[in-house]
Amino acid sequence: MQGLSMSMITAEPEAVGLSSERLKRIAPVMESYVADKGVVGISTLIRRKGEIVHAAQFGHQDREADVAMAPDTIFRIYSMTKPIVSTALMLLHEEARFQLEHPVAMYLPAFGATKVLVDGELVDQMPPMTIGHALSHTSGLTYDFMVDNPVAAQYRRARIMNDMTRTLEQCIDALAELPLAFQPGTKWHYSVGIDVAARLIEVMSGQSLGDFLQSRLFEPLGMTDTAFGVPDAELGRLSAMYGLPDLVGKDYTAANLVEAAMAGFNERIDVSETYPTSTPDVFQRGGLGLFSTLGDYTKFAAMLADGGKAPDGTPIIGRKTLDLMHNNRLPAALMPFEIMAMPNPGMGFGLGSRVMLDPAAAAGTGSVGEFGWAGAAKTYYWVDPAEDLVGVFMSQYMTGPLNPDRDFRSLVYQSIVD
Repeated sequence: MQGLSMSMITAEPEAVGLSSERLKRIAPVMESYVADKGVVGISTLIRRKGEIVHAAQFGHQDREADVAMAPDTIFRIYSMTKPIVSTALMLLHEEARFQLEHPVAMYLPAFGATKVLVDGELVDQMPPMTIGHALSHTSGLTYDFMVDNPVAAQYRRARIMNDMTRTLEQCIDALAELPLAFQPGTKWHYSVGIDVAARLIEVMSGQSLGDFLQSRLFEPLGMTDTAFGVPDAELGRLSAMYGLPDLVGKDYTAANLVEAAMAGFNERIDVSETYPTSTPDVFQRGGLGLFSTLGDYTKFAAMLADGGKAPDGTPIIGRKTLDLMHNNRLPAALMPFEIMAMPNPGMGFGLGSRVMLDPAAAAGTGSVGEFGWAGAAKTYYWVDPAEDLVGVFMSQYMTGPLNPDRDFRSLVYQSIVD
């Protein structure tokens, strides 16, 4: 263990209703994942009532070079890009640039001709895919690693998500040529919908996605280490990736994930071809692609927790817009939503993030209205408005069978004593 990051801590736990003694339970559990279970490095943070009361690092950011996990380690955050991009698009909703019920084709006309594959036949969209569908994963779009529909195989053949030489515009243009996997609004299905949202940002704003995020979110929030690339001078802070080596060169399907997990999970893997550091002008996506740090992502999550305000009180996004984003949009017939055949009972889904509806059904501590999301390399954050609580968990452990993030969450909630 590298110990607590005292420079990040702003208050004693007792000042915000947490127990210092109970927080001590975090370290041995996280250390056990590093020492006994093969997770190479972990970084954790708790913020409550506006104060950071816990920030700690365990293990290594680079095991082979013997570089310890540090407070400023840079991580590939994969799908934790999605809440940032979803929030960014809603900044344009606040300017009345669009409404959620608007068809995507109003802004990206190629989607007006996109068909739906139903029982082997191509049919028209009924209803048309809307921006609300795209943000809530009910659009009919899919992912190439899904195996429950034939459209995913078409994504793989077209290298929709695996061609890093394509710009976002080129990626979405190619996507519009392929059919939807189901009629919009009829299923919840994890997808490239947030990549479509990212392209909508570019079309509506006239800026590249990276420039828009920098000017409207990262700069106002002081997120100096969050971007679609890592400068050469900062590569020494980038965490190595560990996980499932048997996935390298294979389709990212559920079956291959299981096979790779059975073979082992804690080997170093090279993801530079699918998640490059050096092409931030090209590799800009809505569903993945951002690099960030523990501190930077906390600044974003804290803004959400604080009603859309920056630390100096400057409004970034309206409180009512956040309410809209973090209320469940799914009808009962579409719940519980599933990711790769894994149900999420007790959860609904808003605009870019899951939403807690029933902690008992979810089989974990939490509060109604709590929201958050995770990334493929075991990065995770959540915001609990009822408890004025933010938790952030970072590692680079690619889609393995362990859940240190879930244990961290339990350890955070048990520390509340007020």
